[in-house]
Amino acid sequence: MDHASLTTLESMNQAMWYNRWTLGKFSKYVSGDILEIGCGIGNFTSALTAYGRVWAFDPDHHAVAQTQKRVKKGAFVGPGDIQEGKYFFKNKRFASIISLNVLEHIQDDQRALANMQSLLLPGGFLILLVPIHASLFGTIDAAIGHYRRYSPNNLITNVKRHGFQIVSQRKLNLFGAIGWFITGKIFKRTSVNRNYIRLFNLFSPVLLPLEDFITPPFGTSLLLIAQKPSNAQTPSPARVTEAPTRTLTGKNRNTTR
Repeated sequence: MDHASLTTLESMNQAMWYNRWTLGKFSKYVSGDILEIGCGIGNFTSALTAYGRVWAFDPDHHAVAQTQKRVKKGAFVGPGDIQEGKYFFKNKRFASIISLNVLEHIQDDQRALANMQSLLLPGGFLILLVPIHASLFGTIDAAIGHYRRYSPNNLITNVKRHGFQIVSQRKLNLFGAIGWFITGKIFKRTSVNRNYIRLFNLFSPVLLPLEDFITPPFGTSLLLIAQKPSNAQTPSPARVTEAPTRTLTGKNRNTTR
């Protein structure tokens, strides 16, 4: 994992109020066996264990090791690549799939969405959080490996193309978008530093709840909830293509290979 990405992930780990608020926006759709795609260093993984058994993967082995250290119970953590369809488990499907700030890092996002569809049980929910507004694309986006920032209509079209039904979609974090523009477009920073997060933590308990009542016209992100129809045909999920990891976390290691 490159320095800019790691610094940004570590900084966002300190944005505890924002992370809890974001989780609250989709938690009612999370239950059963849960898959977190692109867990990073585990900023959300531990919290997700309150809603069911969690499987989490990331293509970066350093990130996997960090998450395994941080999440001691309720989660199985290993390597995986959603674009390539390579996972540390096999023949497993999930009631909820969560992908937070991941899709923009994937060059072939259409292939990734197809693989997400195959991993989801009929009737299950897909939760996507992605950065939006191409006008906000700046030095931070480039440094941490973003291929794109989405337009809401484009993302919705792509998700529907893969057989999902849209349950809800909303823009999030208007005030964060202002900070992102200043940091990445004006000051040309290459990562989100902790001083910015400290300032964000100071104001977010006051500013973010306003979005519970007023949907912002723009923001840093789009939260999209989609559902796989209950009568959908599900192709067999990709089988493991490498030796499955044995360094998993969780109460019952026998449930995952």
